[in-house]
Amino acid sequence: MKFLKTLTMSAAALAITAPAALAEWQPRKPVEFIIMAGTGGGADQIARLLQGLIQSKGMSPRPFIPINKPGGSGAEALSYMAGKEGDNHTLLVALNSFYTTPIIQEDLAIDITELAPIGRMAMDTFLLWVNSERDDITDLDSYVEKVKEADSAWRVGGTGSGQEDSILTAMMEKEMDYEVTYIPFPGGGTVAKNLVGNQVDSTVNNPAEQMEFWRAGNTKPIVQFNEEREPPYEDVPTAQELGVDIVYYMQRSIAGTKGMDPEAIEWYQNLFHELFQSEEWQNYCETDGLTCDEWLTGDDLAAFHESQMQRHRELIEEVGAESITNK
Repeated sequence: MKFLKTLTMSAAALAITAPAALAEWQPRKPVEFIIMAGTGGGADQIARLLQGLIQSKGMSPRPFIPINKPGGSGAEALSYMAGKEGDNHTLLVALNSFYTTPIIQEDLAIDITELAPIGRMAMDTFLLWVNSERDDITDLDSYVEKVKEADSAWRVGGTGSGQEDSILTAMMEKEMDYEVTYIPFPGGGTVAKNLVGNQVDSTVNNPAEQMEFWRAGNTKPIVQFNEEREPPYEDVPTAQELGVDIVYYMQRSIAGTKGMDPEAIEWYQNLFHELFQSEEWQNYCETDGLTCDEWLTGDDLAAFHESQMQRHRELIEEVGAESITNK
């Protein structure tokens, strides 16, 4: 009887625990949503939009907590991710400093291709912006004329040093044969505010960072660095249209930690794919000038990251690492 009772209790215990063991993986605690840029910029806005959608749609049993780690042009965020190896509850909101910072800061010894490829949410646009008070600048030619007249005293604001804004600024210097003074800020939102306040003369902000000021009539775009014109800037020419051979995008993707469990990777991939397809995300892309027509994940996203690492190595070599890191 004692044996039978023990066997019955064991069977009951198995009946209770078996469904839990077979259940799909899901977060067991809050998910750290690491942003490798400061507050107010494009990455920060995207992270908080996605976090809000996850919460409002009840897509996760545990909350996503946005955490900004902009230090060292994203080195702080990458180092934090490296220290979280095998953690199933830490994700990175990545931009192009995902590539440039490990290339320039070799001492970090971080291989971004080891991080789990969750999903590419968008390709973002770069535009050249000036304050709307600048009546003397109406197109790219008049912009270049004023920059050359300033004789390197022209102030270009950008996010960080040695990352995407400074690379694009160096590309423009080389292609248009002028020199500027580059002023780094911790985030794109701060850059945009400094353009409105005339603390800098121009920026290469992404649309989301300037959108509020553009709609208010405080700033104006001069040129966009896409292969073709993107809404809502159909009236703004591309650099290639104007004979300037510059095409440059900002990738917006999500990465997990090195060594993240496959079940966790799959859960996050499914989550962000659902977000990518959502009406809210697609509307955001359309109104804020992002290209969101191709979802990449897994091996395809890993291959994309590898190709972008190589492209950024070539860009940095072309314009000179010193010209970027000194900006």
